[in-house]
Amino acid sequence: MDIRTDSAAGGGALSSTAELHLAEGEAVHVLHPQQIAAFRGESARREDKLMNLQGMYRKKKLIRSKLSGPSSVLLSLPGGYTLHSLKLGGNEDLLFEFRHLLYYTEGVRMQSVMQSFKNVIATKDVMRMKFAGDGAIGLIAAGPLYEWKLDPVTPSYIDARALIAYPHNARLELSVYGNHLASQHMNYQWKMTGEGSALLQTGRPDARLEQFVGQDGLLKRLLREIVPFGGVWFK
Repeated sequence: MDIRTDSAAGGGALSSTAELHLAEGEAVHVLHPQQIAAFRGESARREDKLMNLQGMYRKKKLIRSKLSGPSSVLLSLPGGYTLHSLKLGGNEDLLFEFRHLLYYTEGVRMQSVMQSFKNVIATKDVMRMKFAGDGAIGLIAAGPLYEWKLDPVTPSYIDARALIAYPHNARLELSVYGNHLASQHMNYQWKMTGEGSALLQTGRPDARLEQFVGQDGLLKRLLREIVPFGGVWFK
């Protein structure tokens, strides 16, 4: 399968679309069919099914679209989200949150991995997904993906909202860090040690930061209020 994104090669641009070209005998499974912007091929080469992923969500059903070649499909994401295609080459050690998976190709096998009880309590997710086989998976993220290398001894503290995947054998617990003031004013963190790297999404929006950066300085706001017609002169 040929995968083309709207990112310029080596240019650092973020991709919010991907064009998949399927040859005869190839297929891709799209887990968010509403993100299919365009499809070129015979109508019968799209087949939608209700899917229960090995009981991972028990009674919650998901619709999956299986698209077969020869055909082409354009996948797109809403503003603020990016699409990342990862090539698999056998058994992968990373455990993923299922909600970040947009597609996987034929030949990729998914395995549900039960989380420990304390992780279930913390994340509200009973299962994580592990992939094996030859093929590719498409991931939805907020902004760029970053590989953060873990250390077996020195812990990494990772914002719980940023974590997309982590090594199967990593040790983690929900925590905060820093002094008393720091720990009171931060989101929950994953305290993590182990071998390998975690995958992080690094573009999560922060409404408070945007408001702080975008607001006018104190002097300009005072002049706008005090000087006659200040709203006109001091925009």
